[in-house]
Amino acid sequence: MKKSLLILFMLLSTSKIFAQSFSLKSVLSYPFPSQLVAAPTGTKIAWAANEQGKRNIYTAAAPDYKAVKITSYNEDDGQELTSLSISPDGTWIVFVRGGDHGGRDGGPVNAASSAIAPKIQVLAISFTGGKIITIGEGDNPLISPNSKQVLFSKAGQVLIAPIDGLMPAKNLFYAKGINGGYKWSPDGEKVAFVSNRTDHAFVGIYTNDETPVQWLSPSFAKDNMPVWSPDGKEIAFIRTPGSGSETDSILSRKHQAWAICTVNVSTGQGKQIWKAPETIRASYPSIDGGANLQWARDKIVFTSYEDGWPHLYSINPDGSGRLLLTPGNYGVENIKLGSDKKTLVFAANTGKDGDDLERRHVYKVSVNQANMQPLSSGKGIEAYPVISGDNLTFFCLSATAERPLLPAVIAGGKVIKLIGESLIPTDFPIKEMVVPKHVRFKAADGNTVYGQLFSPKKMIKNQPAIVYVHGGPQRQMFLGWNPMDYYSIDYALNQYLVNLGFTVLAVNYRLGTGYGFDFHKPMGAGAQGASEYQDIKAAGEWLAAQPGINKDQIGIYGGSYGGYLTALALGKDSKLFAAGVDIHGVNNRFSSQATEGKEPAPDATLAAKIALSSSPVSYINTWTSPTLIIHADDDRNVAFNQSVDLARRFEDKHFEFEFLVIPDDTHHWMKFSNGLKVSEATAKFLKRKLMDKK
Repeated sequence: MKKSLLILFMLLSTSKIFAQSFSLKSVLSYPFPSQLVAAPTGTKIAWAANEQGKRNIYTAAAPDYKAVKITSYNEDDGQELTSLSISPDGTWIVFVRGGDHGGRDGGPVNAASSAIAPKIQVLAISFTGGKIITIGEGDNPLISPNSKQVLFSKAGQVLIAPIDGLMPAKNLFYAKGINGGYKWSPDGEKVAFVSNRTDHAFVGIYTNDETPVQWLSPSFAKDNMPVWSPDGKEIAFIRTPGSGSETDSILSRKHQAWAICTVNVSTGQGKQIWKAPETIRASYPSIDGGANLQWARDKIVFTSYEDGWPHLYSINPDGSGRLLLTPGNYGVENIKLGSDKKTLVFAANTGKDGDDLERRHVYKVSVNQANMQPLSSGKGIEAYPVISGDNLTFFCLSATAERPLLPAVIAGGKVIKLIGESLIPTDFPIKEMVVPKHVRFKAADGNTVYGQLFSPKKMIKNQPAIVYVHGGPQRQMFLGWNPMDYYSIDYALNQYLVNLGFTVLAVNYRLGTGYGFDFHKPMGAGAQGASEYQDIKAAGEWLAAQPGINKDQIGIYGGSYGGYLTALALGKDSKLFAAGVDIHGVNNRFSSQATEGKEPAPDATLAAKIALSSSPVSYINTWTSPTLIIHADDDRNVAFNQSVDLARRFEDKHFEFEFLVIPDDTHHWMKFSNGLKVSEATAKFLKRKLMDKK
């Protein structure tokens, strides 16, 4: 009897410790901001805010920068807002509504399962609000320098329409291939564009209907990213090799060549002004934004990975005077050139604090000298900076470990004003958020693994724990709210899991960004050996060795690439990982290497064997841990069939598993209600399998 009472007392005590103090919906109720833009002149900004699925545009202007909502979309319908821009005269905002711009197929999204087919539309609205004008069906709008016209794309062609919508859109010109990457000339009289023709691509200039398209230095290469010189007399662009029929080794690493070329628009004379060194590190940068080619006043600016970190360089238009603008062991991203074309602003993972390696702060640098200066510092996250049109004020998206992202004004090395703080709901549990701790440990092969450790405010003996694995894989999780919407949801879920009583370790494994080229591009990773899985296993083992952690109650979850590594963990190491949630993961890395018209690669057979051994489906027979599979069936990033195949294999094995299928949504949970449903299912499953069995 006494023993029974003691057990009852212990259970009641444990339930009080594990009692959640906030709901998952409340911690996901933040108004996530994106698409922060500044007007080319003056001090106006705009951004899109996702408030529990209701996506709207907000504006703010000097001197008070009060957030003003100018659209009234009141449904959680899964229609995203992208491509925001403010016209040069500051009177219009142009944007796109619809589509999935984080997926490989940017077509319309019907996440709400509407009986009426959704569209992707280019829209305009006055900066002060009012009637929304439909410019046309299409994507990727670009406002003309005189603020009167808009270019946009549809079905591989470039269209033009008046910004006020008084005339229907029409084709600007015709060219074969998929045409995009268009840029107005500084005077607004011409348009440079890219014509992608599968195995090669040209840069062309459209002048008027009477003048044939001018092709700039056409070759057998793929030309891309054209930028005009400030005087409109020249164009610079990136040149990479065309797609040939040569048969390369699959498993060996190869330099991906690229160069910068310029062309005189009047004469058509072109030349290569710079070629990347022929090293693996100096390959075309496979990071967001690629080479980030821009033409400043008297310099051409670009990003290169050649010294082992993604850095900004400038060069004279004749190819001389190349200068590293941002030296150091850190990476730059979110790069913007000021309207005066003298100053670059960007985010970087560096600062006075050693843990800034896992943060983002804002910096500026001149285009002609390496005089990098911090615009923000401290223990927060500052990303996606922009410069006001008067080139005097800087803005960014700002967060901390406790507070979600908000637009902000930065000056004097710190955030001086948050914009739209009142949009955070009163029930958002900011005081309940924990501050994650930066940790490091070693994988079996000696690789350093990085992570953030979320610990409950009230620790107990035999704490259950969870390894969180991000997707990408070229992403980095931070010591605060992530400025990407997908990972902000996961950050909120991690906070909720900690509030339930779990210890959570978010792992920054090799293949991710933030730690240099060799970490980002390791040998034998992915389908070539899954070397990065060592980091995930090391995370589980590190947790298991921590004081107070119950080594028999360690779970794992992750989405996309994180789902792939979660599945590998459950298949290969069920004794270490007691339960897991595989969210739209890649479960089979094997694919035929045969391509029509090409001989198979010399190592195709070996590569296929390694790809199969790198696939979670190869470990079905040792997969014993309880598993929840989650997938949306309009996923444009990971084929829904990946989960169908895994489910069939489980069924053939008579292995019981749980699942959640989301009809019509995509990889990015376009509907807030679906993102909430996925997070709730993940938390309930892990709690039931790891905590309720105590």
